Amino acid sequence: MFLGIEIGGTKLQLGVGSARDRHLAELIRLDVAPERGAGPIRDQLAEAGRALLARHAVRAVGVGFGGPVDATAGRVVTSHQVDGWTDFDLAGWCRETFGLPVVLSNDSDAAGLAEALLGAGFGKRVVFYTNVGSGIGGSLVIDGELYRGGIGMAVEPGHLRPGLQADRPDQTVESLASGWAITAAVQARLADPDSHFSIDGITTRDPEAVRQRLIEREDAEERDAADLLTRCEGDPDRLDTRMLAEAARHGNGLAREVFDRAARVFGWAVAQVITIAAPNVVVLGGGVSLAGEDVFLGPVRKYVNRYVFPAYSDTFEIVPAALGEAVVVHGALLLAARLAGDR
Repeated sequence: MFLGIEIGGTKLQLGVGSARDRHLAELIRLDVAPERGAGPIRDQLAEAGRALLARHAVRAVGVGFGGPVDATAGRVVTSHQVDGWTDFDLAGWCRETFGLPVVLSNDSDAAGLAEALLGAGFGKRVVFYTNVGSGIGGSLVIDGELYRGGIGMAVEPGHLRPGLQADRPDQTVESLASGWAITAAVQARLADPDSHFSIDGITTRDPEAVRQRLIEREDAEERDAADLLTRCEGDPDRLDTRMLAEAARHGNGLAREVFDRAARVFGWAVAQVITIAAPNVVVLGGGVSLAGEDVFLGPVRKYVNRYVFPAYSDTFEIVPAALGEAVVVHGALLLAARLAGDR
């Protein structure tokens, strides 16, 4: 048996299993408070992990961390969501805390390995996995092995810069298409209704038709805003992507517009990776992908086809992830098994 751990910006998951299948002997999920920093998360991890080790015979530990890591050194590079993780020896801390061999990986790498070997990418030679949640990550699995580039980390579609004008480190795909970015965009629109992402083209020269179109648009936007405010009980800070996805599925134009914008940016990024890496399958995971085919997955496919190298258009498929919210845990278990020599 092995212990798989996921450390994210909003959740902590620990699971015990064999790594050979999807079955988990036990899974613990804990919410974390990112504003409190890394220390309390480590306290939660130590308590929950020791409890699992007391109940199960575990040989090794795998960790999937929500941010860039130096997998060779076992150190966290940084977290974009939680203070206190920068240059932290997480593998060493886990070895000391649990008394077992430990392997560290980025969470998207762990998830991608799991989807390639146990999930939606099973049987495919080259699998590109990418997740859209509080952030946007990615991984590439070739012949069952993670591609880690020349420095121990690679394949970060969320940190692509969408366009030549995006010349600052914060102007990324993640800043426009992640779950937090989607929510923030809607909140900004509710605070300033005149801040539009785009204006529909009106081709008629008839002034009365133009006036009527603008009136209808304003009425529709007022209804959409009122609907969203009702869903969050009048407090836009309570909005999240699940609320917005539900609103979009029920025809809320504002929510659909923001999701479509995110899908376009993300679809552009996926197309760049496909053009470079030529995967057989693209596996989409993360909470935002759960918005559904009509709201997110369908638009992503449309925009990927728009931006990808045309010669590759019929060489890949885009499918939803299959392993659910425990995908990182499954990947961490696989890595722990490999560490212990059990493939």
